[in-house]
Amino acid sequence: MEQGFALLVICLALFLVSLLYSSVGHGGASGYLAVLSLTSYGQMSSPWLKQHAWVLNLVVAGLAFYHYSKANHHLFSKTLPFIIASTPLAFFGGYLKVDGTIYDIILSFTLLYAAIRLMSKPETFSQEITNPRPAEAYSFGAGIGFLSGIIGVGGGIFLSPILLLKKWATPKAAAATAALFIWVNSAAGLLGATASNQLILEFSTLIPFLIAVLFGGFIGSRYGAKRAHQKTVQTLLVFVLLLASCKRIAEMVL
Repeated sequence: MEQGFALLVICLALFLVSLLYSSVGHGGASGYLAVLSLTSYGQMSSPWLKQHAWVLNLVVAGLAFYHYSKANHHLFSKTLPFIIASTPLAFFGGYLKVDGTIYDIILSFTLLYAAIRLMSKPETFSQEITNPRPAEAYSFGAGIGFLSGIIGVGGGIFLSPILLLKKWATPKAAAATAALFIWVNSAAGLLGATASNQLILEFSTLIPFLIAVLFGGFIGSRYGAKRAHQKTVQTLLVFVLLLASCKRIAEMVL
């Protein structure tokens, strides 16, 4: 009974994470990692955590890309350079066997970054949108892809701010680009884990998680970035991210 209630709470949290993240074109891996870090699953190995977050990413980012591209917000020519550079590096990052302590440090600060990013106010876009130089797109794509492969995220929390701050995309175009970028990187990370014989997916555990994020991702991505209606959810998510990052940092220090 107690175990069933705990699973229900986890699934509800995953639903809320996928609802919020998908509304801005993200898969939600940093949020899933934060939620899992606050439960008994936080004791699982880094490959286990990464791989399960990637699978959830594939579902939610896929839904987000479908809805944003269907609404004509995606420009493939703008996304392609980032994907070309990120895919092999995400594969390599997923292939690597990362020390548990190093993984905890990187993940903790990634969760902290995600919380700060969510607390920031949406940008206003008065300047004209420009295209990135190829060298810039390849450089950012490669760096984000490698980091995503090591941590177990899709890279949207890094790519979206860059696209917006550099004036390379409107918010909805950035969401569409991020969604495809996340999907490809998540798939590449899983392939890398498979190639290095680290694949340890537990489908009995994944099924209820997948159902939760499927509903959240569908609803969130369909209605897009209507953030005003998600302020409470956003505040709760920031709290979870901060709590999870502080919990991991405290465990390493003490």
